[in-house]
Amino acid sequence: MCGISGFLDTSHRCGEQELRDTVLRMVNTLHHRGPDDVGTWADAEAGIALGHRRLSIVDLSPEGHQPMRSVCGRYVISFNGEIYNFQELRRELEGLGYTFRGHSDTEVMLSCISQWGIFAAVKRFNGMFAFALWDRSERQLHLVRDRLGEKPLYYGWMGKVLVFGSELKALRAHPGFSVKVDRDSLALFLRRSYVPAPHSIYKGVTKVMPGTIATITKADVGRFPKAISYWSVRAAVQQGLSERFTGSATEAVACLEELLKDTVKHRMVADVPLGAFLSGGIDSSTIVALMQSQSERPIQTFTVGFHETAFNEAEHAKAVARHLGTAHTELYVTSEETMAVIPKLPSLYDEPFADVSQIPTFLISKLARRDVTVTLSGDGGDELFGGYERYFLGLGIWNTIRWMPKMARTFAARGLRMLSAQSWDNIFQVMDSLLPKRLRYRNPGEKLRKLAQMLTAGEADGLYVLMGSHWVDPASVVIGGSEPVTVFTDPSDRMAHLHLQERMMYSDTISYLPDDILVKVDRASMGVSLESRVPFLDHRIVEFAWQIPLSMKIRNGRGKWLLRQLLYKYVPPALIDRPKMGFGVPIDAWLRGPLREWAEALLDEKRLRDQGFFYPDPIRAKWNEHLCGASSWEYHLWDVLMFQAWLEHTRETTGV
Repeated sequence: MCGISGFLDTSHRCGEQELRDTVLRMVNTLHHRGPDDVGTWADAEAGIALGHRRLSIVDLSPEGHQPMRSVCGRYVISFNGEIYNFQELRRELEGLGYTFRGHSDTEVMLSCISQWGIFAAVKRFNGMFAFALWDRSERQLHLVRDRLGEKPLYYGWMGKVLVFGSELKALRAHPGFSVKVDRDSLALFLRRSYVPAPHSIYKGVTKVMPGTIATITKADVGRFPKAISYWSVRAAVQQGLSERFTGSATEAVACLEELLKDTVKHRMVADVPLGAFLSGGIDSSTIVALMQSQSERPIQTFTVGFHETAFNEAEHAKAVARHLGTAHTELYVTSEETMAVIPKLPSLYDEPFADVSQIPTFLISKLARRDVTVTLSGDGGDELFGGYERYFLGLGIWNTIRWMPKMARTFAARGLRMLSAQSWDNIFQVMDSLLPKRLRYRNPGEKLRKLAQMLTAGEADGLYVLMGSHWVDPASVVIGGSEPVTVFTDPSDRMAHLHLQERMMYSDTISYLPDDILVKVDRASMGVSLESRVPFLDHRIVEFAWQIPLSMKIRNGRGKWLLRQLLYKYVPPALIDRPKMGFGVPIDAWLRGPLREWAEALLDEKRLRDQGFFYPDPIRAKWNEHLCGASSWEYHLWDVLMFQAWLEHTRETTGV
């Protein structure tokens, strides 16, 4: 795992040393992504400079140094990621007469591209990657991102200079960087708690979309070329529908086990210590079980525990680890230790990001890095096999309200809003003593407020958009901001022929997964120089998951049915069959308590007015309601606070 950056100066104003010096400044901002080595390459005649920071994982020798030139001399690459099938590709190339000086996957990639061309080669790569490839013959720069978007890659034009990098901080280090906050992206952020691709928080800076290749030449000065797709989730869905799995449930479990074992085996290849995150849930337990079944030594597993019972999964993880026989490490952290992460978030995520599980994700990454350099995680299982509670909640709500006239829904929504969330909580607290345990809900007032919001939906997909929204009308909060259409809201990309729950899973796979979950894991792990690998996102698993009928994913009101049957072969059901628990922290209470002074300073009315990004009134109203306990607006407020903290950090450190 590494950090990459570079630029293409079409004006050819700089000599080679100046190019190298500039790209070195850029790439050194990514030291955390690659502390083991640094390299630069430049061609003054072409105006191109590539930089690389290396975290040595496979082939620790100098032969893995980057940027790396192909043997034929035509290509130069700066690569971030891992190609898991590089050994198979290497053997194939050796059969064609290729020889290799080292043992890195980067060298194999270059030979693949030399042999088959970039598009054919990328289709053969099984891995997570983001790389910049300079074609010295055609004078073209290719920016490439993996199929599911595990690795990040930003780029943008600064006048006649195209700059790119793994994180925005690398772009900001270029002397020509001068852009403004994109208010439309800020509106998107308030709705989703992240900035969805291809947008970035800066106007004129974009993200390479997953599964695409963006090719830039001198003729493209000032404009973004159309990226060409070499793989897409949409195509995987369509192929899965046309090639449905027709075997029995037993055969489906066997196929999934064989595929997952192979993906896990490939992701266990490393020349450095390796372990796994373990929450004790279905996804991480499945990955750890398959790791341990293929290891002669106990796998190292890691869990962070919290003293707040509602947020603690450590006991469940310990039980699974004990059963599987892993070398388990758990660390209980206090509220003070957890809150100490918050000042690091603006630099760590480098773009406004407000998924509160970003905090424990950083803590578990920091814990694992003490002992290992590579970890495997269970991310992706919910999206592929129907694990999120909202898939059931959304379908149930839509089936309940779809028959109601819009006027009746409007009146029902008004009725629910007549009482505050706290008032509803008080009512349910009285009722709890009269209800069976299975009918008691955490934060019922919040759920009813959300229900009131969803009652306004005109159709099922619109309801799901509202379920995934924080601020439902961000344009009324962001001055001069309006929401552009994204893959999450675009009606043309909803695949209406799918079942509603499948449409929800598809939507999450193309938006929430790459732009929230994978961003969270990448920044948190790379922030401590830890490589995180995600076996569920092997494209073969994704393609197989879409061949499986919905009845093998969701059955008897429970998700991940097929995955459960596989896990039951390794772990007793009693250890893992329990309600899904989010990976969060008590932000709501912290904002009323120890974080109140910090938040008040960032949400100060004069400060908001002077900065000119937000209308203060709706924000101050929610802040006051939250403080007095009338409602819990922690997620809405956390969105604003994360932008405010990011803005303060970037202005203090860069002046931008």
